[in-house]
Parts: sequence; structure tokens; C-alpha cells
Amino acid sequence: MGTTLPKKGKDWSELKTEMEARGSHDVKWRDGKTAVYVFNAGPEVAQVQKEAYAMFMSENGLGPMAFPSLKQMEDEVVSMGLGLLHGPDGSVGNITSGGTDSITMAIKTARDFARKTKGVTGQCNIVAPWSAHPAFDKAAKMMEIEMRRVPCADLLADVGAMEKKIDANTIMLVGSAPCFPYGLIDPIEALGKLAEKKNLWLHVDACVGGYIAPFVRMNGGDIPPFDFEVPSVSSMSADLHKYGYCAKGASTVLFRSEELRAHMIFDCADWPGGRMVTPTLAGTRPGGAIAAAWAVMNFLGEEGYRAKHKQVTDAREAIEAGIAKLGFRVLGRPQLGIVSFTHDEEDPFAVWGKLFERGWFTSLTTEPKGLHLMLSPFHAQVTGTYLADLEWALGEVKAGNEGKKREARYS
Repeated sequence: MGTTLPKKGKDWSELKTEMEARGSHDVKWRDGKTAVYVFNAGPEVAQVQKEAYAMFMSENGLGPMAFPSLKQMEDEVVSMGLGLLHGPDGSVGNITSGGTDSITMAIKTARDFARKTKGVTGQCNIVAPWSAHPAFDKAAKMMEIEMRRVPCADLLADVGAMEKKIDANTIMLVGSAPCFPYGLIDPIEALGKLAEKKNLWLHVDACVGGYIAPFVRMNGGDIPPFDFEVPSVSSMSADLHKYGYCAKGASTVLFRSEELRAHMIFDCADWPGGRMVTPTLAGTRPGGAIAAAWAVMNFLGEEGYRAKHKQVTDAREAIEAGIAKLGFRVLGRPQLGIVSFTHDEEDPFAVWGKLFERGWFTSLTTEPKGLHLMLSPFHAQVTGTYLADLEWALGEVKAGNEGKKREARYS
């Protein structure tokens, strides 16, 4: 039999000690040895996250009349996001629980829009590059939508190949800015032209890039058009709890107009409890996540974000230079916070296993086999350590000292 509820409760001091002991076996992300799952923007930002979240942890975004403060903060966060992503007059959005939530709601909205305005009645389908996030597949399975993945060309969305997969029941085209596996921005302008030509909904998955790309551009980065600046982009997903450095879980789903978003809203009065209206998948919406997002964005401001993201791109550039000296090859031309790289002679998975022995927990790519880093500002302080350990790990693999095979777990 598994764990059962204790007959008598324990003191918090005892529980806290036990929780700290359990956490001691987790990856050492505070030391910068994790390049996935956690976005470490430093202790000052972490303090803002925690205190703002705690202030509103009991409040519920489900009730805007009861908690107008949360409604105001959500509106302001969305407005700031739209301002960064070239949202036109009339553009709208909502805070969700994360990228999967944002993507799911965008698909549901596009489906209902296609049914209402285009008369789509058969099985709907989505056309997306192979590099698009599995959240699209998850949402498609839930809604019994066919997912049509198309092989990439040079690791980017192949617009011509995607066009061949479109038919009368296609409800959405997908592009990533950037995709998670390689950190590369798909040709959104070309996808926009295709969407315009076919009169299709184009969703840009900027869960990773939405709250870093605008600031990298401000810092002088040559970032191509990827957001509502492209006229045919209908919706976007952009995660606040990634490069917005907000507390988990907070993302934004954004729409070009209220006319489009209207197909997302759930409105039900046919039950004894009165009318219920929810904008996203969730009923209860944690007030802490909304409040923390508002607080962090106002705490950092444009200058703060630019400084944090310069640390990220500086770290990426330092790692790119260092790995080249070791014989690794960067996949594509990343411009933001993700870098993936492979080795043409040695097994990257074996190198990953040796790095794990030194406490590093990062991701992998499978096609081609490679190492994958999603960098945070704190990583600027540990690039030298990472490169030294990478050199050691590569040397161990070359010497045949791979050790026990490990199962690589990554997202």
C-alpha cells in the first residue's frame, strides 16, 4: 500500500526540514548547472516572484468582479506583451497556465473560427513543421484534429512542402519563433504569405522567444519579423515564465482581434449555478501567477529585460566560440537563448552522460543527435565551467571512458 494521510499532522519545521532534504537530490540549478526547466534571472527577480505570488496566492482569477485587481493586472500584462509583439489596435489576449495551455486555446479558437466562418465540417487538420512543439499534437489529440507534420529544410519550416499538405479542412498553419529543438526562428514572413494566399489562420509559437526576441532586437540583434508585424499572423503563444522570468505557470495567448478571440471564450448559463464565463481552459486561475507576472514585468522594465537578455546572448556566443574549438558544430544560426550542437566524430549522448556525472542537466536533440542548452542570465557566470567540463567529457568519450549507459530524459 502506498502513502496514506497521517493520522496526526506534523510541525511545519519538521516538514520543511524533510522537504529541504528531498530537494538536496535535485539538480543544482542555482549553481547554473541546469539548462532546461528553470530560468534563473537572479535572486532579486526571484524575490519579486515569491513575494508578489504570495500576496495574491489565495485570490482567484475566475472571479474578476470579486478580484478586479487581478483583472487589471492581467489586462496590463497582456497589453505590455502586445506592445512588444507589434499587436495592432484592437489586439487582445489572456494569461494562461503555460505554453501548452496557450497553444491548446489557440487551436480551439482557430477550429471554431473555421467552422463558423469557413464552413469546415470534416475532420480538421493542422499543418506544422516537424520541429513544432508536441503541445500541438497533445491539443490535436484532445480535439480529434489531424496533425500534419512536414519535414524541415535546413532545420527550418519548409514553406513549399507545407503548402502541399493544405486542403479544404486545414484550420491552422504553424511556425515557431524559435522552435525548441534548435532555437531557430522559422520563416514567418513566408508562412504569412502562404496563409494569406490560402486564407488560413497562422499561429506563431513564440513560447520560447516572445519575451526575449524583442529585447535582443533592441540590443542590436538582426531578428526577422516573427510576430503581429507580419499581417497574416492571427494568434501567438508566448510564455511569461520562460524568458519573461515570471513565476510558473504563466503564459500569454494573443490574438490579432477580439473577433478572433471571441471563438475562445467559454460561456455557459445552462446549469443551476448561474452563468459561468472563462476565457481559457482553466476554471480556477491562480492569482499568484498573474500578480507575479505583473510585478516582474514592472520590476525589470525595458532596461532590465535588455540587460538580462544581453547576459543570455553573451553566454550563448561564448559557448558557441568555445565548442567550436572543441570540434563541435552548432546547428543552424541561433539568435536567442537556445543553442544546439553536435559532433561529427563522437557520440553527443555519451558526452551528455559524462557531463551528467559532473552535475549538469541539459537537454538533447535526436535528429541530429546533439546537445541542447536553454540559457538563463546566470549562465553568463558559468560558461567557463561548462566549457571546461565539456572538454573533459569529450576527452573521456574519446578515451573510451563512457562508463555506464544512462537513459537520457529531456523535454
